[in-house]
Amino acid sequence: MKNYHQLAKSREKILQKIRAFFNANDFIEVETPIMVKIPGSEPHLTPFETGLIVKEQSTSLYLNTSPELQMKKLLAKGLEKIFNITKVFRNGEIYSKTHNPEFTMLEWYRKNSDYFEIMQDTENLIKSLAGDKIIYQGKTVNLADKWDRKTTNQLFQEYLAIDLLENRDYQTFQKTAQKHSYDINGCTDWDDIFFKLFLNHIEPHLGSEKPIFVYDYPSSQAALARKKTDEPFFAERFELYIANMELCNAFSELIDAKEQRERLIEDQETRKKLNKTVFEIDEEFLESLESI
Repeated sequence: MKNYHQLAKSREKILQKIRAFFNANDFIEVETPIMVKIPGSEPHLTPFETGLIVKEQSTSLYLNTSPELQMKKLLAKGLEKIFNITKVFRNGEIYSKTHNPEFTMLEWYRKNSDYFEIMQDTENLIKSLAGDKIIYQGKTVNLADKWDRKTTNQLFQEYLAIDLLENRDYQTFQKTAQKHSYDINGCTDWDDIFFKLFLNHIEPHLGSEKPIFVYDYPSSQAALARKKTDEPFFAERFELYIANMELCNAFSELIDAKEQRERLIEDQETRKKLNKTVFEIDEEFLESLESI
């Protein structure tokens, strides 16, 4: 039988250490709404819908899938270094050891910083929590040495002999995958192929012996991230893998309101094609970008 008292105490200590880390680095803890009128527009997320009833008038509200938009609005109000430990909700998730429709998320922001600074924050935070190593499912992962960093394109070339820049459109990517005899059944667009190949052929190798930051994801998978100036096909986004498990997602913030509006409109079109609810654009969020 599981020792739930021990698990609860361990969780409490981890939360205390997280708060101590951010306090020591001059971050301010904030709280953001759980129910919002306009959730994020990420095409592959489905929020839980609820309703507010006032004098027999009902207004649709949604449980937050991420505190991101609300935290950026706080940055626009003058806060510069903030963190948030909050509950988030994502409908349509498959119950498993690594996925749950309701979970606790840690999110933080440094004003005027980029994704490499956030990578360093992440590495420092986890080392402060776990020390020099972790043991997961009987395997030891070394945290002490410098962590690996590789782009998605480097990984596709290393594990699949595919250069993403030479396969920028769906038809070319499809033909290349078929040429290499990779299974892409059920894939209907470029991102579907990317995800199927990445999850089946790359992810099982990531972070086995020491952590790895995977960065520079295709811009189509980073709606709120800044595109790379030298190659806008990619965006300044990263994920961290430890013991073959993705632990976080982060990016350099896109603060150009005009470009952000265009990207949100693209997301609306994608959601429409996927037969998902299409949400209106959060104008308050776009206005806040002007002040960040």
